[in-house]
Amino acid sequence: MGFDIARLRRRADFLAARRGRRLGGPFFFIEALDRHDGAEPRFGLTVTRKVGNAVERNRIRRRLREAIRTSCGADMARGFDYVIVARREVLDLAFERLRSELHRRLSKVRPAQDAAGMAAGEDAPQDGMAPPRGRAGV
Repeated sequence: MGFDIARLRRRADFLAARRGRRLGGPFFFIEALDRHDGAEPRFGLTVTRKVGNAVERNRIRRRLREAIRTSCGADMARGFDYVIVARREVLDLAFERLRSELHRRLSKVRPAQDAAGMAAGEDAPQDGMAPPRGRAGV
């Protein structure tokens, strides 16, 4: 891996990530916010009390941290904050499947310029905003 992945620690950072893109899935969902600074990616984990007792929640957090450390950290785009909100199913999920699910979700997150350029086959607008979707002239 070419760079370090920092952790989100402040509540304000977790709340800010809620304004970003949300990628759902059967085992967890990811909230990803583009900070527009190009710095190293940061991630935070959320495992609510309704997922299980403290032992189970900590085990889920350890499994997610290890999956990110060993392979999925390289899939994180620079300048993004990621909050991974786990569901109980992560507890019994095979580790290889957990890594593949994380990889699949994280690889969908790209800066607005990259995403617009890939979709349209051209350079993105200078303001970083994607062109509006829908019918033209309405």
